[in-house]
Amino acid sequence: MSELFLPQELIRKKRDGITLTDPEIGFLVQGISDGSLTDAQLGAFAMAVFKCGMSLDERVDLTRHMMNSGETLQWGQLELDGPVVDKHSTGGVGDKISLMLAPIVASCGGYVPMISGRGLGHTGGTLDKLESIPGYDGTPNNSKFQSLVKEVGCAIIGQTANLAPADQRFYATRDVTATVESIDLITASILSKKLASGLDALVMDIKTGNGAFAADFKMAQELAQSIANVSSQSGVPTSCLISDMNQVLGHSVGNATEVSECLDFLINPNEANTRLLNLTIELAAYMLQLSGLEKDLVAARQKSLEALNSGKAASVFGKMIFELGGPIDLLENPLKHLPSMPVISSVKSPSSGYISEIDVRAVGLSMIHLKAGRTKSTDPIDHGVGLSEIVSIGQWVNKGDSLAMAHCRDKDQLSYLEKTLPSLIILNENQNESPVLIHEVLSSTTDSSHE
Repeated sequence: MSELFLPQELIRKKRDGITLTDPEIGFLVQGISDGSLTDAQLGAFAMAVFKCGMSLDERVDLTRHMMNSGETLQWGQLELDGPVVDKHSTGGVGDKISLMLAPIVASCGGYVPMISGRGLGHTGGTLDKLESIPGYDGTPNNSKFQSLVKEVGCAIIGQTANLAPADQRFYATRDVTATVESIDLITASILSKKLASGLDALVMDIKTGNGAFAADFKMAQELAQSIANVSSQSGVPTSCLISDMNQVLGHSVGNATEVSECLDFLINPNEANTRLLNLTIELAAYMLQLSGLEKDLVAARQKSLEALNSGKAASVFGKMIFELGGPIDLLENPLKHLPSMPVISSVKSPSSGYISEIDVRAVGLSMIHLKAGRTKSTDPIDHGVGLSEIVSIGQWVNKGDSLAMAHCRDKDQLSYLEKTLPSLIILNENQNESPVLIHEVLSSTTDSSHE
């Protein structure tokens, strides 16, 4: 029987900056799960952590108790012949990497049980993108999910209510009490869900820049180091790549538009957006190296590229889509299945110059305005609305050249984008170099390695 504590005394203790013990944190997480901790108490606890912080041991304990508040996936009985490995991104505008990354790593011998979220705020969600594919079922039961991972090598689905349920209530409270930006609580929130998947290794993509949650580079570093430390202390080797989010990742934003780019990427990788390709391969390489499938990053990069260029990754993706209810010929006939908009037109540049800056967050918010994203979790979204062929930093455009192709429901939406988009893209007579793609790689075993 667990020890009995008074919630208000534990809140007072944390408020005064005193370290909580493992049983004390376990008691609080139990109270989050069973409702014995009131909303007021949970909000007060969140604020106490926000103001006073947590030690590494406290973060590890909080993560473990939240992870164990619901079901955890066990893979031993499936007798997999390779490691279970995953990637998580803190979210970015146009970040569709999971759709290519999971099948690439699966093609190289890894098993990827990728549990993804829906979009909220200015960044899109992987599950929303996949649900633009007709018939796709992102909510299979655990048994089907695990058997699919074994059979295909990967499966991308949505979060279930049974996985780290304490986090769901805790996050909802943080969202309305101005305590979302706590490094300690973000770490526990992300890892409680990821570690419940029974991973052998984890790679994190921490975005930084004007389109990222961690717009400040120092915050991105702190979050990366916290996640690497807590995850590794919890028995899962982890590397965190801090990557740039000062321009759209790839050349599309939306749901169907991003899926279309992913299909092109898998089928014709030699024509893929360079930054999207490089980051995808780098994340895949870290997944292969960290999980023991390859001894070093050079060999891991080569193996990842071979899986992509040979068409093997495309085949795995097609099989995954079909096994989760999607069309069997999606790769061959994407236009037949993905939603197409009545109005597709270019948004033209009002002047000439080099693209020097893009307000990426505002680009993401413009998609929400057109219902391609949501402001609250219950909002329906329009999977067809989006942008494609978006310009990149360092690119020259003449007056009248296209800044992007708009995929719209009607002419009012097109007018909105024609008015809004040019104001979000800064032109300059001097050419800026494209921002560095990967700023830093952090793990718990080394301070840092710079790229």
